[in-house]
Amino acid sequence: MKFSRLVLSAFVLGSAVAVPAYALDFKSVGAAPAILYDAPSEKGRRVFVAPRGMPVEVVLTYGDWSKVRDAAGTLSWVMSKSLAAKRNVVVNVANAKIHAAADDNSATVFSADKNVLLELTDPTPVSGWVKVRHRDGQSGFVKTAEVWGD
Repeated sequence: MKFSRLVLSAFVLGSAVAVPAYALDFKSVGAAPAILYDAPSEKGRRVFVAPRGMPVEVVLTYGDWSKVRDAAGTLSWVMSKSLAAKRNVVVNVANAKIHAAADDNSATVFSADKNVLLELTDPTPVSGWVKVRHRDGQSGFVKTAEVWGD
């Protein structure tokens, strides 16, 4: 009896470890604002109009529709053609400092307030930092903990 519990425990633990990890799939709302629905249909209730460039996490794709999560954690549906592969992030802290290098001691290039949209120019994080560009052209590195959508 003890042996079978031990084997079962090892199997359950081994199964949990063997589950593959999936990368998050982030996209942005395309060139035009997109309507977010509560169901994968234009007959669904309209819940929000997402501005162009808004980052979303694609949770599921169902036909021509994508179930997405926004920065607030809200789930909704959007027509997949409304999404672009271009990646943006949104600042989620009061005053994010964007540095010249991926280092706290590097010069501050600019700062961005909460909810400011930044283009993700390199999606590969470097020691907890990502490279971003503001629409005015300034670029630098911001801590991944200070933005959402990376």
